[in-house]
Amino acid sequence: MRKLLNNELDRPTLDQYAQQDKLPITIVLDNVRSAQNVGSFFRTADAFGMEHIALCGICTTPPNRELHKTALGAEQSVAWSYYPTTLECIAELRSKGYRIVAVEQIEDSTSLDTFRAEEGVKYALVFGNEVDGVADEVAEVVDAAIEIPQVGIKHSLNVSVSAGVVMWEIFRQLR
Repeated sequence: MRKLLNNELDRPTLDQYAQQDKLPITIVLDNVRSAQNVGSFFRTADAFGMEHIALCGICTTPPNRELHKTALGAEQSVAWSYYPTTLECIAELRSKGYRIVAVEQIEDSTSLDTFRAEEGVKYALVFGNEVDGVADEVAEVVDAAIEIPQVGIKHSLNVSVSAGVVMWEIFRQLR
């Protein structure tokens, strides 16, 4: 076997990618403090064709050198917006018909391995701060929650790792 060269991967140009259909999913970052984590969200959202990222509160916004280190240019391919608070973002998305789903260990959450994304439903997936997770006031207003099953002694994953797991599973279900 041999590793493929970049020009053999048949990747779209930035203009071609902009014209491609995206999954009806907005990624909501609730006060994610690390610019590199935010950049990682952009790169993963690009890989799985998410339509939008909403950066809320203390999140770093492009252009930013630390964000770019992990986004590697995906901050140019994925549409994004900024909201002063996550609650403002959720209110706007809800008014546009999005189902608001926290990715968090919340009472009555659905295990990711049993969650089924529905065709035709627009989702807003809310990921929380690296220390505090999804804020309590945000958890109180979501429509549902997804929890990633884990068997180790730690009770959490890095937020950008969680994003990769969840985005992949929903991409797998909907594509």
